[in-house]
Amino acid sequence: MPTLLVAVTASTYTMADEISGQQIFKQKLRRKCGFSGVKFAKSHTQMEWENIYENGLFPQETKKICPRVKLEMIQDDWWVDLYEFANAYASDGAVPSC
Repeated sequence: MPTLLVAVTASTYTMADEISGQQIFKQKLRRKCGFSGVKFAKSHTQMEWENIYENGLFPQETKKICPRVKLEMIQDDWWVDLYEFANAYASDGAVPSC
């Protein structure tokens, strides 16, 4: 039984990161980008987002996709949530329910 609880907790935590990333995009990046977070996320596949993130290039790629975004406005701890959001809704990822 404890194993099940851990599994549910872990998946809920990951989901929370996606939701947090979506909220961060909506509040901090959408106006500067000029388009939705879904369009941003669909700029790459999940594998591409993973490679970008693992190579430490996620902020630079964000700036490339959204040139008007000021990277210094993004708190360091927001990047992982933004990545989780982009990866979840990548061009080969989940379809948002909105």
